[in-house]
Amino acid sequence: MDLATAIRTCLQKYATFSGRARRGEFWWWVLAYLAASTVAIIFDAAAFGHRNALFSGLLSLAAFLPSIAVAARRLHDIDKSGWWQLLWLIPLIGPVILLFWWTRPGETGPNRFGPDPVSPFAAADASFVDPMGM
Repeated sequence: MDLATAIRTCLQKYATFSGRARRGEFWWWVLAYLAASTVAIIFDAAAFGHRNALFSGLLSLAAFLPSIAVAARRLHDIDKSGWWQLLWLIPLIGPVILLFWWTRPGETGPNRFGPDPVSPFAAADASFVDPMGM
């Protein structure tokens, strides 16, 4: 997955918290957000002289939901609930745990959150129904 595809996917799934996201989709989104945030901060400094954060504030507001959604889908790829993002609220250790999880490869094959996004048979896996309901 390349940068443009990752951004397009995240924006198309703006507030979609179900399904799974590959590592590439997540990390390209993070890189794009950091780059856009840097540009917005430079525009704020040039336009307002560090007294106002209009551009960076608007960017943060616009990217809030897709960032949480792609992070939840990334956790789903390793078979963890998206609610684990609340670890951000625990100083130091929470972000380290999340960073570790976000860098892990996803599970092969379908899991309780959906088909494997990397699998060439992902469309066929979409029809997978777990008989145990797990």
